[in-house]
Formats: sequence, C-alpha cells, structure tokens
Amino acid sequence: MTTLLPLPRIRTADPSAAVAPERALRDAYGRVATDLRVSLTDRCNLRCQYCMPAEGLDWLPRADVLTDAEIVRLIRIGVTRLGITTVRLTGGEPLLRQDLEWLIAALADLRPAPRIALTTNGIGLAKRAARLADAGLERVNISLDTLDAQTFKKLTRRPRLDDVLAGVEAAVAAGLRPVKINSVLLRGINDHEAPMLVQWAMRTGVQLRFIEQMPLDAQHSWRRSEMVTAAEIHESLSQHVNLVEDPADAARRGSAPAELFRVEGTEHAVGIIAAVSRPFCGACDRVRLTADGQLRNCLFSRTESDLRASLRAGATDEEIADQWVRAVATKLPGHGINDPSFLQPDRPMSAIGG
Repeated sequence: MTTLLPLPRIRTADPSAAVAPERALRDAYGRVATDLRVSLTDRCNLRCQYCMPAEGLDWLPRADVLTDAEIVRLIRIGVTRLGITTVRLTGGEPLLRQDLEWLIAALADLRPAPRIALTTNGIGLAKRAARLADAGLERVNISLDTLDAQTFKKLTRRPRLDDVLAGVEAAVAAGLRPVKINSVLLRGINDHEAPMLVQWAMRTGVQLRFIEQMPLDAQHSWRRSEMVTAAEIHESLSQHVNLVEDPADAARRGSAPAELFRVEGTEHAVGIIAAVSRPFCGACDRVRLTADGQLRNCLFSRTESDLRASLRAGATDEEIADQWVRAVATKLPGHGINDPSFLQPDRPMSAIGG
C-alpha cells in the first residue's frame, strides 16, 4: 500500500534555475546518460501476447517495490547531481500507482526541473489525463497496436480498446504534446493495419511510431523470422502514402530512437523505430531504474546495480551517486541482439520498464 501525501506546491520551471551537474553519467564510449526511465510497478492490467503469458506473471512482493519517497530521492540525486534532464515514468502499467499525480508533482518541484513523460497502455487515462497534466506531466506515449476491437482482445487478452481510445482523446484534450502512439506489428495478426493506423493518427492529431518487436517477452518465444521489420513497415506504408524524410528532422534526431518520415503534403510525421534491424545504440543516452530499485544500462542488460539495497542500508546521496556513476561506466557498446551469442535478459519488458 502507498500512502497518499499532500500535493507539493507546483512551480513553473525556471530555465535560469538550471545548474551544471556535479558529474556526468558517462560510459567508456563517450555517451552521457541524461534520460532516466523509471518503472513504477511491474504489474499490468493487460496480458499482451508479445509481453507475457495469458495467466500473467508472479509480481514483485510489495515490500520489494520502491516507495514514493525512495523514488523521489533517487530521481533527485540523478537530477541535481548527475545531469538527468528527462524522467520517463513507465511500468508495467504506471497508472496502477494511485498516487501518480502526487509523484509527478514532486518531480516537477525539483530544481532543476526535469522534463516529465509517461508511457502507458492508456487504460484509466481518460479520468486522469487533466490531473496529470496539471501536476506537471508534459508528454505521454500510449501503446496501441490495433483499431479493431476483436484484434485488440486477441492481442491483449482484454476487451479494453474503447478505454484506450478514450485515454488518447483525453491526453490530447489535456494539452499533452506530443501524444505519441507506440504500435508493434505482429505478422499475420495486425500488420495489415499499418496504413489505417496512420490515417487514424492524422485525424486524431497524434504521432504514430511503429516499433519492431524486440526479444523481451517473458516466454522467450521471440523469433527474428517472425518480426515485422522497419523496412517492411516502410514498404507497406509507402503503398498508401508518400513518406518523405525531412533533412531537418534527421539532423535533429540525436539520441531519439525513431526515424521520422513526413506524410507528403502534410505536417504529420510517422516514426519507425528499428531497434533490431538498425540499432541506434551508439547515440543512446538512457539509463533505467526498475520498480525494485535496480539500475540497468540497457533494456537488454544482464547485469544490474542494486540502488534499493544502498538506500535501505542508509547510504548517503554522495555514496548513491558514486554507485550510479560506476554502474553507467560499465555500459556495453550495444545491445548485441544481432550477435550469435545474444541471450535474452531474464526479466521481461513488464519488469524492466519501457
């Protein structure tokens, strides 16, 4: 159980309040981590085929999950001492944390203030989007793989498509910009829907991003031969719309995972994330914190650094910052999916955080 605390006073971020970090989270290859992904829970209210079995998983014991105070303290250390500028809250499903508004407000009150984003399946967002935006949430990514109710039920094993669509509408209405939609295409199930998803995104005013299916399922059933590749996605879309790569978008990409393409004659952009076929590890600026306080350098890491144990053993902020710096220094050059020796991580995506 979490205890609801009074909302802290929400202040408007003052860019002049930014200060140089005491040190950078730099790895041996010159990359600097400034983007922190924080999993708030491993629990989820969907059972997506490419993530977990129909019966679900054994969730973390509640005593192992970081408390609100522990989450805020770790993020404060990252922001004030180590140069973290963006915090993305993920899961599992982060909306299952009933005190999410309080947590976002507490993060927005840090100085310097990080940019705060959320990745969610959208269930429950319709009722909370406005409150989350008021608390300080700036951006949201919503997972949606299909617009067909029966296909949604088959993919997620839950009949909740209308709830997700209502969440998308509420996020747009709340002024969260941009609202990004993350879609995974599965061969023979929803891959034919790519053009329809693009047309829907253009009508709805959201940015669609297709993501190659990655080997992060609990069942370890991922097969490269079954993955719909970025090239296939581009080819499928090109039969219906003319996609143009804007040189300005390409120049601004930096560490962003998505290659952006404009639908010719419009201002609408479609992203394609080729995480497997065209890895972008060389520009990675992300580091991850699991719901039970383990620091991970990559979605596919097979090693972790236990910040929770340090917290609960009474470590100082300086000691935790030192541990964080040492952990990031060991980051590998890439995820290694295309190496014959690649082994899928023991934790599935729901336990790592997106």
